Amino acid sequence: MDGTEDFKIQKMDVDQSPTSQETDTEDTGNLNELALALVKSAVNAAVKTVAEEEKPIKNIKWITHGEFTAERGHKQIEEFILTWEYQNCWVHYTEFIQREDLVHSYHYIYCVRWSIPTAKRPMPQVTASVYFTIKITKNKPPDMPIEVFYIFEGLSFVHRPGMTRFQEKWLRDIIEAKSILMESIPF
Repeated sequence: MDGTEDFKIQKMDVDQSPTSQETDTEDTGNLNELALALVKSAVNAAVKTVAEEEKPIKNIKWITHGEFTAERGHKQIEEFILTWEYQNCWVHYTEFIQREDLVHSYHYIYCVRWSIPTAKRPMPQVTASVYFTIKITKNKPPDMPIEVFYIFEGLSFVHRPGMTRFQEKWLRDIIEAKSILMESIPF
């Protein structure tokens, strides 16, 4: 038996009293609201896709394994951050943290600290950090590009350059969460 036969049976068994008709009208109204919400969601997704095509995610040309030094990696991260769109009130500082020697690769780890200094507080109480890792694979040829990925402090999603668009909101959320925590701790 296919689904249409089941539907016909259900239709015949429906009570045709006035209260049943009112319920059908309410169900139709809910269905219309659901359909409208679905259409709005689809239109918003299409508009977002078109906007992303008009404004592609920016990236830089990363250096190769043979060209890499810790200082060049630092400069490349600074160059990449310049492709991000954020308000002028933000300042950042990039520092090299460490080099990890793993079995098949070296991981060069950098920390970019972000803050919003003000005239009232030139030294902010809280900062937001972004941790960059540059992976140098020991057995790759020197002309292969380096691998780069980064995470935002307190978040677990791993970003790769050119794959996700930077959102200033991520930094603001980290700063806000830390500020709330600092306010809750009595000193």
